[in-house]
Amino acid sequence: MSIKEKDLSTEHGVRVAKVEELAARGVAAWPHARAVSITTRELFERYAGDATLTEVHSIAGRMMTRRGHGKTVFAHIQDRTGKMQVYVRSDAVSSEAFDLLTHAIDVGDIVWVSGTMFTTQTGEPSLKVSDLALLSKCLHPMPEKYHGLTDTEQRYRQRYLDLMVNAESKQKFIQRSRLVQQIRDFLLKYDFLEVETPILHPIPGGAAARPFKTHHNAYDMELYLRIAPELYLKRLVVGGLERVFEINRSFRNEGVSTRHNPEFTMLEYYMAHGEYNEGMDLTEGLLRAAARAVHGAVPFTYGAHELDFEKPFVRCSMQESLTRFGNIPAEQVTPAHLSSVLAARGITGIESKSFGEQVLLAFEACVEPHLIQPTFITDFPIEVSPLAKRTEHNSAIAARFELFIAGMEISNGFSELNDPFDQAERFREQASARASGDDEAHYFDAEYVKALEYGLPPTVGVGIGIDRLTMLLTDTTSIKDVILFPAMKMLTHSED
Repeated sequence: MSIKEKDLSTEHGVRVAKVEELAARGVAAWPHARAVSITTRELFERYAGDATLTEVHSIAGRMMTRRGHGKTVFAHIQDRTGKMQVYVRSDAVSSEAFDLLTHAIDVGDIVWVSGTMFTTQTGEPSLKVSDLALLSKCLHPMPEKYHGLTDTEQRYRQRYLDLMVNAESKQKFIQRSRLVQQIRDFLLKYDFLEVETPILHPIPGGAAARPFKTHHNAYDMELYLRIAPELYLKRLVVGGLERVFEINRSFRNEGVSTRHNPEFTMLEYYMAHGEYNEGMDLTEGLLRAAARAVHGAVPFTYGAHELDFEKPFVRCSMQESLTRFGNIPAEQVTPAHLSSVLAARGITGIESKSFGEQVLLAFEACVEPHLIQPTFITDFPIEVSPLAKRTEHNSAIAARFELFIAGMEISNGFSELNDPFDQAERFREQASARASGDDEAHYFDAEYVKALEYGLPPTVGVGIGIDRLTMLLTDTTSIKDVILFPAMKMLTHSED
């Protein structure tokens, strides 16, 4: 709405009218910045150490509350570090400044104030204002003071409002940022090099997923948003960058749920001259350090569960897990019996599946929801692990693990397949599955096979979902609450 179109029957219209009045007085509603000398937190800390502090300091932030008593006004100013009460008397500031505060400034506006500290009769450290200015006019009313922003849809669509008024939400994103930094610091200590790889791929690879497609006009070629950076990172290991990692954005054109967002953040790291057991060791250490950074070396709560990252993580093969966690007798985990076990449990679509694929189906249905404490599931069937090396003693089993916590997959890792002939054959099998209608099967990536022909050293690679890890460490049940701008269905004009 333009100023000329203001509707004084609405709060928005009233505030737009104030902008017009300010302009008539030569006062800008969105002026240039003013110097800020200190944050609210720093001022609290300094004043707590010296109650006689008389220095003049200036702070700036959003006015979150205001109450007036004739010629005095109390308000709370919120900056990036917290809130502080400010006290304004009509005889302590210019008449123009006091008039600006009482007639033109509203809750939600961003203001600059300058003054000295004192303690009110109720014992609250406050800033006694000697000068003030409007820095940015807010044209809409703030969410209701006591209930905050409770509409979930609005919180996701207008995350800026959520961050303004919901301290818990803001704290989750601060913790997420610190978590990512902790991960980065941990890997750098182990001599890993942080790198960047392409987001636009000519062939989607590195995971079994449906990609997003786009088109490059200059080259007149179809491209895909990456579903994983894996195949590019392993090219770097071939080139001699023996320890690399990337904290990357990946994209999968799949369903949206409390645990899935089509755009997500993932850590992938690759370590030459290592194998999957070392990958589990390093991943366990990394997650323990991350948990300590957020909670200290103590158990913490996720939903109804108390999780303990200090204890050694459980390690169990996939077949063993069917008995240990899924209550399927060991003698029934065989090619002759497993299909009937699955059928009896109501699991369909098993007729054309290999034994290894049936093992995976049984695991997903009967075991995965019961893995609460950190648990590494190892030794996956080779047919569901097209990029993993076979174990040394059983060619039907992949040297692979996945880490599950609170029923969620958090990490996937394996000894990397570095035999170019074996990799080419598995790509051909995947291409055949794709031709038969499997939209998530891998493409044949001839350039990657060529890179392997130059020699990939024995290597372990690991991926960790940053969004899900943040969910765990902040006791959050929906992935949308740990992604600043989650994927949302676009509103029509009438819905907006």
